[in-house]
This record gives sequence, structure tokens and C-alpha cells, in this order.
Amino acid sequence: MKITKNQILNVEIIDLTYEGKGLAKIDNYPLFIDDALPGEEVEVKILKVNKNYGFAKILKFNKKSPYRVEIDDAIYMKTGIAPLQHLKYEEQLKFKKQQVINVLHKFNLNESVANTVGMDNYTHYRNKAQVPFRKIDNKLITGFYKQKSHDFIPMTTFYLHEDKIDETLAKVCKILNKYKVSSYDELTHQGVLRHIIIRKGHYSGELMVTLVTRKNKLFKGKSIAKEIMNDCPEVVSVMQNVNSEKTNVILGNVTKKLAGTEYLTDYMLGNEFKIAANSFYQVNTIQAERLYQKGLELAGLNKDNIVIDAYCGIGTITLAIAPYVKHVYGVEVVDEAIENAKSNAKLNNIENTTFVANKAEEQIVTWKKSGIKPDVVFVDPPRKGLDNTFVETLRELKPKKIIYISCNPATFARDVKKLSDLYCLGEVYPYDLFPETTHVEVVAKLTLR
Repeated sequence: MKITKNQILNVEIIDLTYEGKGLAKIDNYPLFIDDALPGEEVEVKILKVNKNYGFAKILKFNKKSPYRVEIDDAIYMKTGIAPLQHLKYEEQLKFKKQQVINVLHKFNLNESVANTVGMDNYTHYRNKAQVPFRKIDNKLITGFYKQKSHDFIPMTTFYLHEDKIDETLAKVCKILNKYKVSSYDELTHQGVLRHIIIRKGHYSGELMVTLVTRKNKLFKGKSIAKEIMNDCPEVVSVMQNVNSEKTNVILGNVTKKLAGTEYLTDYMLGNEFKIAANSFYQVNTIQAERLYQKGLELAGLNKDNIVIDAYCGIGTITLAIAPYVKHVYGVEVVDEAIENAKSNAKLNNIENTTFVANKAEEQIVTWKKSGIKPDVVFVDPPRKGLDNTFVETLRELKPKKIIYISCNPATFARDVKKLSDLYCLGEVYPYDLFPETTHVEVVAKLTLR
């Protein structure tokens, strides 16, 4: 059957894609359909036809999945905040396990995958918000973008943030309106306020507010910051980040303090951490602790071990490792994060650590040349996975164990495949750090053959 635009068809959904779209096939021609679940029978209208696949939208449900969650307002799905909100949570966990299995099989890695570790309370878990603004009817409004577009949808509650964050966001927005702060217009590249970022210490309750502006000067910025701290007693830091570029990237290179301290404090795995505005810190504290604890368990560390913690951030994993080993070396590309890591080591009276600001792939070569031979290497890279130089250096160093923590199972599987002639992959453990979304993190141990 030839598929044409605007055609009306009845189809059965046979699977979910890694993006959470329903998949139907007409004579082996794939159709991707939003808000559809496996087992459902739906009437659809064809929206777009490409050579190898097409897109359709649901007109009518002829049969619904027993795992569907009925939603009054699909705003969180439309914006991509919670693309799996329509799927029962137990099924989300199964879906994420299957995604890990699929990418492992793609690289002919048939290792065992454990059940996904989920959460009891799987909403309001994020300790960080990044929210854009728009001026509507001469009033500054918070919101979010419709998925894969620049269409702004006004919103005041964001479903996945810890409650105190949305409450603070509303107060900050009111103050900004009082001072008549203009919002950034990405088409004209005019206006001042681009985003607001609010971070919360999950255990400490401390808040940091960062105002991302187009211009270096924020009119009455100090007064705005003072009023934020007066109205929101949990706020310990108000920062300004300057991003003058025409870009979709949220943060610029310059960050300065407007009021309070330059960091907030929180706790993880028994250690205290100072967290700066630009530093990476897992947005789901409870699940991050479980994930890292599993990594430590898999490593089986002892007091004679030399360990490298690549992509160490502010030292969350490094400082958890330190009490169990002889020495641990941490590397992170963000200078500010490394300064935080050094401060955090002092704060927790940990002396057997070395932190270096550099690209992980460059620093591991330097350490190799200086004679440092690790017994265990922890890696927790960004979504793009490990650099080829890093992989080659691992092959030369041959640590007994590699503990790989990944936010992207596809690049995890790719990197493991590159090491599979030297290393045996153990069971892979998925963790749900981002409930209601399609993302899943994994941790696994690679053992030298």
C-alpha cells in the first residue's frame, strides 16, 4: 500500500521507540505516532511521508492499552517534560530495561540486564529547574517550549520539580515583574532575561537562583537579588549568568554573584558538597545515591587500590571512593567544578585525592606517562560517551576493573564493544533517574580478561 499525506488509516501499535513514540507498520513501512502505546488500535491521519518512514497523529482510539494512564491535560507530554506520563510507571521501568537490552543486542553484547530500579515517588524529584520566560500582555510569564519547536507554552507548575522550586519560581517571577525586567526575544536578539535556573539541596533545603541574561548589566540587579533573598528565606545564593550569544545553549561563560554565597550546600553518600552555579550535580539525588552505591559495590575496593574517577564533576563519586582506597585521582573539564571538588575534599577532611581540570582523554594520557597505574577506573561521561583516545589509553593501562556509569545506553554499548576483547562485561543495572521520561542510566562492571 502506498502511504500518502493526509491519508486516514486504522493501525495497530506494535512497539515504542526509544523516544517514546508509538510504532505501527503498514507493509513494513514504519509510522511514528505520538501518545500511542503498544497493543492499541487507533485511527490515524498521516502528517508526513519520508522515503523510509512517516509520522501520523491519532484521530480516534479503537482499543486502548490497559497500561494507559488517562491524563486531563497533556501539557507535560506536549512540552517533552514528561513524554511517558501516559504509561503506567511499572511499564515505564520495563520499557527502559528493554531499551538497554536492545542497544546491547545491536552491538552483539548479550549480557544479562537487571530490572530497572525505580522510585516510590516518581514525580517532583528534580532538584534543578531551567525555565525560559516570555513577555505576554506586558507581563513576564514562565513556561516551556512545545517539543521540538520554539513555540512557547505558558506554565507555572512543572510536575517533576521538587515543590519548593516551583513555589520559589513564582515568587521570583513576581519580583522580576515588579522591576519590569524584559524577556529575551530570540528572533530579534533583544530583551534581557533569557532563563531562570533554580537549584535545591535535596537534604539541606538550600536554594540557589541564577538569572541568565543577554546583557552583562542587569538594571537594579543587586536590589532584585536582595528582594529574592528576603521573600524566599531558603535562598542562600543569587547569581547572574551572562549569555550574549545567538544560541539555544542556556548558560554563557560569565557567572557573577548578586547576593549571598557563590554556592549552595547539599549531602550525598555521607559527604557534604558545595555546588556552584555551573557545576554538574545529578538532578535526582535519591536515585543518584543508589546508582553510585551500586558502582561502589561492583568495584569491590580495598586500601591498596589506586583509582581514577574520570568526569568527576564536583567530586561526588570521588569522595565516596576515597575512604576505601589508597588514592583516587579525579579529572573534569570544568574549572569551577574542580575548584568545588578540591573544596569539598577539604570540607570532608579527605586527603587522599588529586583533582585536575582537563579533558579526561588528555589527562589520562598524562597520568599514564607519569607512571600512575590504576587498579580501578570509574567513568561517568556525558551522553556522547568516551573519547577514542580515552578508550585507547584504557586498553594500554589495563586496569583490573572499569566501572562504567552512563546516561546513554547506546554510547555505553558502543564503548563496551570497543573494549570487549580485553574486558568481560558483567550484569548491566538500569536506574530510573528521570521517571516519566524516556531516559535511563546504567551502571556495569568490566573485568579484565
